[in-house]
Amino acid sequence: MEAIDSQVAQRRKGWAVRLEIEAGAQTEIVERLVRTFELDEPLVFRVPGMVNLQRLFHLYEETPRSDLKYRPFAARQVHVGHDADSMFTALRHGDVLLHHPYESYDAVVNFVETAAHDPRVLSMKQPLYRTNTDSPIAQALLEAASKKEVTVVVELKASFDEASNIRWARSFEDAGVQVFHGLVGLKTHAKLALVVREDPDGTIRRYAHLGTGNYNPSTARYYTDFSLLTCDEAITASVNDVFNFLTAYAEQPNYKPLLVAPRDLAKGCIALIDREARNAKRGRPARIIAKMNALVDPPVIQALYRASQAGVEIDLIVRGQCALVPGLRGVSSRIRVRSIVGRFLEHSRIFYFGNAGEPEIYLGSADWMQRNLYERVEVLFPLKDAQWRRRITEEILPAYLADTRAARLLGADGNFRRSRTGRNGRGISAQEQLMRAAQHSPSAFDTRLGKIRRKINGAVYTDSAGSAAPEDPTAESASQDSLNASV
Repeated sequence: MEAIDSQVAQRRKGWAVRLEIEAGAQTEIVERLVRTFELDEPLVFRVPGMVNLQRLFHLYEETPRSDLKYRPFAARQVHVGHDADSMFTALRHGDVLLHHPYESYDAVVNFVETAAHDPRVLSMKQPLYRTNTDSPIAQALLEAASKKEVTVVVELKASFDEASNIRWARSFEDAGVQVFHGLVGLKTHAKLALVVREDPDGTIRRYAHLGTGNYNPSTARYYTDFSLLTCDEAITASVNDVFNFLTAYAEQPNYKPLLVAPRDLAKGCIALIDREARNAKRGRPARIIAKMNALVDPPVIQALYRASQAGVEIDLIVRGQCALVPGLRGVSSRIRVRSIVGRFLEHSRIFYFGNAGEPEIYLGSADWMQRNLYERVEVLFPLKDAQWRRRITEEILPAYLADTRAARLLGADGNFRRSRTGRNGRGISAQEQLMRAAQHSPSAFDTRLGKIRRKINGAVYTDSAGSAAPEDPTAESASQDSLNASV
């Protein structure tokens, strides 16, 4: 921590690594800057327009033009219980899947705060990679330290959040929290929290939150991410093993049902891709849909090429960097790549594998990049609940695949192009469709809500409207048809 702290203090005196300057800048100005900062010509980037657009952010708030701004959006509030007993009772009877920012992050904050103040909770464990300066989650962990065992893994090397994380680490230590900084040479990027509780029946159980985004309620308002709250014994036991790895260097041969980097996440993803290729060769249903921030890992790309050549239909939703080339005859003709950039920052990671008609879906914190797969501690977790798998396959993935307004399609020439229907401002926006669904339409959460209510005889597990929809009789096999229709 002292080493990182000293480096942060010296950051403003470090070596220049890049010069970005307006393309029309005079030659003598560029040359003077290059000499002053000792830069080579390849490190000079000439921009056809204004440099450093962050300077314009304040104009948005100060300009009274509501017709040029997004309409206000209030996330759907989800309340999992009105107190500790009702919340943990609800989780014992079924997982909860939240899609942020369409569904509020308050439920995750409430999970941590409720556990922190519940006298039945024996211990809490959580990593922090990026969080806000006045984080209610971090504050709850501080308050819990005097009453129960609290362990926090603070990642000090989160770029540009080092100073904030150092302050939190010192506050935790002063409060009596057990503070760890992860493993040497590996960033801790996994998003998971573990609560151990002695329930009223005397049974000691584990409860967990697993997510795709940081524990930051501020960014959760405009990053798309998923949260899973669960009491599943296999998942929570594996989460505990991950914390043992982070805090006691106790490595396991595997972390099933989780995929954990750098242990087996890359190998596991490639195995799932190869399984789809084998199914296609045998004439069985085969399908891959993957949503992530970036795709640049060569072994994963080669596996996707093999799957395409074997006959697997593949859709990739990649917001940023993509080193895979789609649409090449004989190589990647069955692969389609799209990037969606809209009102919210697409940050969730979804990995769908058809599995011969019995789909498997993983969510998690990792992109298919070398740094995520081999240089960080990352976690992908399976969606076991059929109801939540249907929500992904019938509501969320089809919306992204049908988007014609914000989507850009990657061609074999490396260029992104808008769809024809999106050029005139009309067409389908996945984010707007999901916003409408969150505010007006019954969702899979409503259906699950009704089911859990019946199971626990009225224990509180409600959304803000207190509504419950009837059980959805749709068979999960319809999910494959929905996704095929979207293509």
